Amino acid sequence: MTDGELKNSVDKGGNCEVSGCAEVIAEVWTLLDGECSAESSARLRHHLEECPGCLQHYGIEEQIKTLVARKCGGEKAPDGLRERLKLKITQTTFIEQRAENS
Repeated sequence: MTDGELKNSVDKGGNCEVSGCAEVIAEVWTLLDGECSAESSARLRHHLEECPGCLQHYGIEEQIKTLVARKCGGEKAPDGLRERLKLKITQTTFIEQRAENS
């Protein structure tokens, strides 16, 4: 996607033309990891089809996941790391949403 195409998916206020972007970005890892329900997967994929900005973000996250798997495939993360990371991502997204809405 070119910068122009990405800019066209965002209005003058910096908001995506498609609603629910923050939620999709927060859930993109569940889709990449195959951990979301069929209903959630369909909803996320539909949004990605409609939103170039989120699709670009999804593609970047997919590349990161592939790179990490290739470079760190033999190592096991400590127990609880995944949950701590998910919590931190959720908190960060919530804080960003609050800042945007104020």
